[in-house]
Amino acid sequence: MKEILNQYKNADMQFIRTTKSAVIITGILLLTACSAPKVSNKLDAAKLPENFDAQRKEASTETFIPLKTETFFKDPKLEVLLKKAIAKNPDYLIMQERILIANSHLKVAKLALLPSLDLVADASGTHFGKYTMEGVGNYDTNFSQNITEKQRINEDVTPNLFLGAKVSWEADIWGKLSNRKKAAQQRFFASQQGMRLLQTRLLGDIADLYFKLIALDKQAAIYDNNLKTQEKALDIVSAQRSVGKATELAVQQFNAQNNNIHAEASELKLSIDQTEKALLTLLGEYGGKIDRSNDFLAGHLEVLNQKISVDSIIHKRPDVSEAYFELLASNADAKSARAAFFPTVNLGGYAGFNSFSFNTFFDAGSFAWQLLGGLTAPVFNKGQIKQEFYVSNRRQEISFLQYQNAVTTAFNELSALLHRNEAYEDVLKYKLNEIDHLEIAVNVSNDLYLSGYANYLEIINAQKNKLQAELDFVDIQLRNANSQVLLYKALGGGIN
Repeated sequence: MKEILNQYKNADMQFIRTTKSAVIITGILLLTACSAPKVSNKLDAAKLPENFDAQRKEASTETFIPLKTETFFKDPKLEVLLKKAIAKNPDYLIMQERILIANSHLKVAKLALLPSLDLVADASGTHFGKYTMEGVGNYDTNFSQNITEKQRINEDVTPNLFLGAKVSWEADIWGKLSNRKKAAQQRFFASQQGMRLLQTRLLGDIADLYFKLIALDKQAAIYDNNLKTQEKALDIVSAQRSVGKATELAVQQFNAQNNNIHAEASELKLSIDQTEKALLTLLGEYGGKIDRSNDFLAGHLEVLNQKISVDSIIHKRPDVSEAYFELLASNADAKSARAAFFPTVNLGGYAGFNSFSFNTFFDAGSFAWQLLGGLTAPVFNKGQIKQEFYVSNRRQEISFLQYQNAVTTAFNELSALLHRNEAYEDVLKYKLNEIDHLEIAVNVSNDLYLSGYANYLEIINAQKNKLQAELDFVDIQLRNANSQVLLYKALGGGIN
């Protein structure tokens, strides 16, 4: 009896020593993990100025009202094209599929925090060798008087049957899995902003081509009107040549001028066709004609009259928002990579029917279960954890610089466009006055020529100057329209 007590005492002492050793080792591992490098916390860009005009002292705190294309461009025919592009443009539809992929990644990252449960059905048969531990053990067991008939083991082929469930779970103590989920979530938000950015660029490209078509139509009309004026002048010079009041040189000069205008008008028609084809491609359509307005329509001045809060508008732009969400995702990646320095706690177990006999498989005595727990700490893994953390931290630094650059670019771009839109109003006014004066000059040159106070070259120059001024006026209108499109992009875009 004394010997048995000594054996229990020795066993207890051994258990205590083992437990103390495990606690000491765990403590050392935890202390080692606590020396893991820190994650950079650069998440805020440099502070934005209070307004876009450095000369203005007042800053607005009003929230910027999101844009609507129908009120910004105020062209119902353009609005029809924009909505058609959202429904049919291949690049936009591809981006929608990528959004679904990002959403799928997010769902997987969320489920990673939950335990995994597997239903398992295993069946095997093993013939153990006569001189193996299992073979000797099975042979010896069958001679034992402590077992029942059902507990006897088939020695020729020993089955191993299992039907049950296995569960495993990694305890997210250090936030490795939750930070992965956060990174996936922020990238999903970034992909949504990327879709907004693509939408804005797509709608901007369509508006640019649409306005170009209007400009080309207006220039084609200018060429048609100018040709009529040139034909009248040619008729006058030809009639005067027949009575000896004009030379053949004058007639040929007018003919040459007319042919030059015909050539430019033909080239303009080719540009109209190519622009229409480019616009149809963005709409995802085969051929056809683009229904368009006769003149430029715009409502952007209402936007310019808003008191815009700098911080409000800059951080609502899709490119800035996308860069910000990517920065948050890279920060979560770095935190997840840092968590890899700490020990991992895994819990698990199984429960089910386990037997070496088909006859007893579903007996109550075949029900078995097990609980598992483990602590794993990295000690030496060839520097892989350090490398992954280093790369994650550097990627976060890159994301921060990209975010800072997006904010800076957005501010300076919008500031320049606000001044540019105001300047074009004066340019158009002066150019229109120039055309009015040249119209008078053409009429006066014709009258003076008929009265003998001007030669044919003055008529040609007057008409050429008027044509060029009218074409320049349309070009300025087009640049002003393009500036509106740039402003639409700079303000964050949007269709509704």
